[in-house]
Amino acid sequence: MDKNRAWSMPPRTAAAIAREELPLTRVVQKFGGTSVADPDRLRHVAGRVARQVAAGERVAVVVSAMAGHTNQLVRWVEDVGGPTADLAEHDVVVAAGEQITAGLLALALQRLGVPARSYLGWQLPLNTDDAHGKARITEVDAAGVRAALDRGEVAVLPGFQGVDPTGRLTTLGRGGSDTSAVAVAAALDAERCDIFTDVDGIYTTDPRIVSRAKKLERITYEEMLELASLGAKVLQTRSVALAMQYDVPVQVLSSFEDKPGTLVIADDPTMEHQTVSGITYSRDEAKVTLVGVEDRPGVAARIFGALAEANVNVDMIVQSVSPDGRSTDLTFTLAASDLARARDVLDPVVRALGCRDLVADGGVVKISVIGVGMRSHAGIAHRMFNVLAERGINIQAISTSEIKISVLIPAEYTELAIRTLHAAYGLDADG
Repeated sequence: MDKNRAWSMPPRTAAAIAREELPLTRVVQKFGGTSVADPDRLRHVAGRVARQVAAGERVAVVVSAMAGHTNQLVRWVEDVGGPTADLAEHDVVVAAGEQITAGLLALALQRLGVPARSYLGWQLPLNTDDAHGKARITEVDAAGVRAALDRGEVAVLPGFQGVDPTGRLTTLGRGGSDTSAVAVAAALDAERCDIFTDVDGIYTTDPRIVSRAKKLERITYEEMLELASLGAKVLQTRSVALAMQYDVPVQVLSSFEDKPGTLVIADDPTMEHQTVSGITYSRDEAKVTLVGVEDRPGVAARIFGALAEANVNVDMIVQSVSPDGRSTDLTFTLAASDLARARDVLDPVVRALGCRDLVADGGVVKISVIGVGMRSHAGIAHRMFNVLAERGINIQAISTSEIKISVLIPAEYTELAIRTLHAAYGLDADG
């Protein structure tokens, strides 16, 4: 990292630009934990922000905690407070990581001659409900931050935190800084929200598996929402849904390289779309089969109702009725992390219903093919099924939406399936 470059004085400060009365646009920049992992990286981020200000933009910055700090804070909470520690106090502790980063970045910017001030969640304020540890944003009052930007200041905000109706600090859950950034961008009517991370954009699939994966110049909110919910880790699902709701353009960029990123925007009906935009996978999958379920009304409602009451989300569902029509095998998928809880919930239900067996399988993976072009092209599913069959890969369950096809396959075929499908849909990069 070039420290001198990171700390070089920008050609013009925000105040100088204001004096020249240049037209300024509002931009929100968000930097994740790896981007602000230590003082050197914080200085590098400050240099990036300073150059953006010098280029003629009003900038609000949302930061995560330094990489690893939140995990340490959570461990301390569990050590001192135990496994059932009060969630309100949990939030007070774990939100400290973002507060530290915000203050340090404001100091780094001031040292570069850029007017900057940090604002905590309650000072913005970013209002949430009272669901501590997983709060949802209800409103962002950005009047104070907007005034600061208009004065030529950079507003530095801690992501991940807000304030509940009683004034208590809340946190938004893991990945909440992305959501904070998009919410602030919407409240400021910002031109875009730049998400700086350790990757340089959205790829057609995981480049660690397919070396010829291509970086996408742009992708629709719908496609990104599917990618995020189906295993892609670049953007948090809630942040994409919020960007889609308020039509906030989101740009994914690398913190460490000056390269064009990927723009996430609304679908443009005048654009031509590639049939398939990306292929993703999720290893956090488990399959449950209830064998010999009586085939009568109300049975499925009882099974899935018990799971819903335990907050266990179910995805793919497959039912196969016996030849005599009296019983059925009911198969469904859920997060592997929920499997133990699901078994505890279902054991008494299985006994009460007289099912012959409950079979659980954690050795599965979900592969998904995504693209808004599917709406106007036939044969996408046929190609997927045919390609997998040619490789001897058995499909155990299927689910679809208007722009997505997902299949459940044995985990040992994950990389073969991804590489084969990536090539079959013409997504491999040239050369």
